[in-house]
Amino acid sequence: MANGSSVINRRSPLKWAGGKKRIIEEIKANLPLKGKQRLIEPFVGGGSVFLNIEFDEYLLLDVNKDLINLFNILKDSSKEFIREAEFLFIGDHNEEARYYQLREEFNETLDPYRRSLLFIYLNRHGYNGLCRYNQKGGFNVPFGRYKHPYYPREELLQFAHVAKRATFVCNDFEYAFSKANKHDVVYCDPPYSPINRTSSFTAYAGNKFTDEDQSRLVECAITAKQRGVSTLISNHYVDFTKQLYRSADKITTLQVQRNISCKGSVRSKIEEVMALYKA
Repeated sequence: MANGSSVINRRSPLKWAGGKKRIIEEIKANLPLKGKQRLIEPFVGGGSVFLNIEFDEYLLLDVNKDLINLFNILKDSSKEFIREAEFLFIGDHNEEARYYQLREEFNETLDPYRRSLLFIYLNRHGYNGLCRYNQKGGFNVPFGRYKHPYYPREELLQFAHVAKRATFVCNDFEYAFSKANKHDVVYCDPPYSPINRTSSFTAYAGNKFTDEDQSRLVECAITAKQRGVSTLISNHYVDFTKQLYRSADKITTLQVQRNISCKGSVRSKIEEVMALYKA
């Protein structure tokens, strides 16, 4: 069963834009946990939510195939993988020319294991921990110029331990809802609706998350509620989402610090919303 009272402090092994580590307690306070056995996350991202809320099982999805490949390898071959990945954090690997050489290798190789090793490397050596692909599907984040990129050995080990209870799937969020039953609860952290409608980062893993997708997600939550499944959705609190979530059973707003910014001095708090569709 879910345990919302235990205090857990696990960090994701990935630097991840929009990670929810700082607001885990707020998520737990709004997520109906009592009597639930499985957490479903259609947008697992860096994994901070499932890592910090205890459930018997997890069903975790993302459309980013590289992310899901990495998570499945950590689940099944963690010791070998963690040992091999560390070699990419020593020697000349933190040099610009080497970074671009390995980025090119990542974009060319089809081997899931090698891609996952390089995915960890690129995540920690690339600019601001961004995960960004061009229209052809090529990872295109520039070199980050960090003095000593952190190797998340302990975080990888902790992830591998919790992942034993998880099923990782690369698929659209509708698939996650199709698998939900009354013993589940759903937490959704989709690509956020933009604050500035003319400039946004909603393209992820080569896919753009549109207003229509946001509306489709709400439709899934409403349908799930009718089947006895509660859903909590996070997003920016802007005019579009105020209308989008008007049918929610509970609205909670909070001020959240931006996690990734090119300049620490311009990081600012923004208003976010949690919309609960309670069964």
